[in-house]
Amino acid sequence: MIYEDKAKYSDILENSITYLENRGFENIKADMEGYETPKSYSKAGSDITITPDIVAEKEGRKHYFDISLKSEKPKLLKSKWLFLNTLSNLKSSRFKLITTRGHYAFTQEMLNDTNLTNKTPIRI
Repeated sequence: MIYEDKAKYSDILENSITYLENRGFENIKADMEGYETPKSYSKAGSDITITPDIVAEKEGRKHYFDISLKSEKPKLLKSKWLFLNTLSNLKSSRFKLITTRGHYAFTQEMLNDTNLTNKTPIRI
């Protein structure tokens, strides 16, 4: 999710963290109050900063999670996903998407647009 949507969808972020804790993820960092903030990445020569929604570890491997929700700025969301996918491939970690009811079609359309068709979103 992009920065402008964080306050509006904080309950979905909390549900996602609970879901991941129940699935055995540890050392969870999230971009919300009460959790350590994940590392942010800045684009050189620009004021754009990318922060993963959730970063967690399971069985010694780091996982990057982004929450997929309908957005007013789909181009920015696509770039974030492509960056996090590339970053996870470089660091031998995993990148996964989390989505909720009402956002499945949007998520699938975005995955097709970015050629990330091998990704299957986690449905909460």
